[in-house]
Amino acid sequence: MTATPPVVPPVVTRFAPSPTGFLHIGGARTALFSWLYARHTGGRFLLRIEDTDRARSTPEATEAIFEGLRWLGLDWDGEAISQFARAPRHAEVAHEMIARGTAYRCWSSVEEIEAFRETARAEGRPPLFRSPWRDADPATAPDAPYVVRLRAPREGETVVEDVVQGTVTWKNETLDDLILLRSDGTPTYMLAVVVDDHDMGVTHVIRGDDHLTNAARQTLIYRAMGWDVPVFAHIPLIHGPDGAKLSKRHGALGVEAYRDMGYLPEAMRNYLARLGWSHGNDEFFTTEQAISWFDLTHLGKAPARFDFAKLENLSGQHIRAADDAHLLAELEAFLAAQKRPPLTEVQRSQILRAMPGLKERARTLLQIIDMASFILVSPPFAMDEAATKALASVPPETLEKLTSRLRNVTWAASDLETIVRDFAAAEGLGLGKIAQPLRVALSGRTVSLGVFDMMEILGREQSLARLDACIKAGS
Repeated sequence: MTATPPVVPPVVTRFAPSPTGFLHIGGARTALFSWLYARHTGGRFLLRIEDTDRARSTPEATEAIFEGLRWLGLDWDGEAISQFARAPRHAEVAHEMIARGTAYRCWSSVEEIEAFRETARAEGRPPLFRSPWRDADPATAPDAPYVVRLRAPREGETVVEDVVQGTVTWKNETLDDLILLRSDGTPTYMLAVVVDDHDMGVTHVIRGDDHLTNAARQTLIYRAMGWDVPVFAHIPLIHGPDGAKLSKRHGALGVEAYRDMGYLPEAMRNYLARLGWSHGNDEFFTTEQAISWFDLTHLGKAPARFDFAKLENLSGQHIRAADDAHLLAELEAFLAAQKRPPLTEVQRSQILRAMPGLKERARTLLQIIDMASFILVSPPFAMDEAATKALASVPPETLEKLTSRLRNVTWAASDLETIVRDFAAAEGLGLGKIAQPLRVALSGRTVSLGVFDMMEILGREQSLARLDACIKAGS
């Protein structure tokens, strides 16, 4: 008879940020790894807002997290969970642990705890508090507020088999009887995280390695309740280019800052995935490829270094690889996020025609907007000194003569170049001597797309109208 294979539960990952500020880049990477692994395995990716710190948690910060995840394209399954709303459940588990004998009530005051630690330090012992209430007779308990502490083992070892860090061991004598419930009945972070992860069915906890010590303490809570311990994967924190912990001067900004810089979401996903995970030597890949390839065994053990140059390079590659209509949609979403005027139908059509040329030169949406400024602005242009000088390099009469020739010609870039080149030769000028003033008249700038491509994109009517306005202004 063939043995029935064991049932493997579906993978469930989670992202559990605290809503005390923006979604920073390290948190975004943690969310991405958790999302990729869930999508790779056909599992579920859950979102929990750890809002138990009521003084610092704000609705605005929670919404910023939602917005950052949505912009990155990291969709979560089901409704986001509020940790604060689950406080009664956390307390219920703490009291169940008391009934099991794996937790106890402690009436020690702050002063008593500090005195104990002072004595331990004076005697050269570790200042690890050992509560006298751990094994006290409950009948001697005062009628006063108390905390609930974990009855941690005093002997042996606690071992965490971490996917990234390997086997990590703590001697139990170094672990304290941590507080589970405060004297006001509110749960601590350690208890709340374990209860929530268990109740949500989380099978894999992917987070920064600054939580590694927490894994030991949380493992004790899991065991105290007789619950399965999830698979842990503690990833190294992101460092700056200089090897120091990532700070604002390196680029430790909120995700919305990268959106406002004009990076594509898919470029950010690609770049963040490479900060601590690899698939051979692949640097550029699509999100679909990342989902197909992602596993936990290729998470790196060394801290990744944030590099704006690499991010910008990848962003340029994603822009060049993107479908023109998709880029236009991203551009419109970007303009909306910046509260800039929406594109008109004419502008949408013109940018779509210009996109093949725009995306070859751009690394961000901001650069596309900059190069497409000739579409987005109307005369009279605010010109800088170089543009004014270039326009003044030919008399208005020469520009007027050229405009007359352009009124009844075939309006295609190649034909327009031939006509302007022949005109320049007839006037005894090099092509550049007439093309640069023409560029400024059409765009107000000395740098743009090719002047003849620009004319074709603007079309006959707009191009001639801009030339006429420029001639009139210079007369």
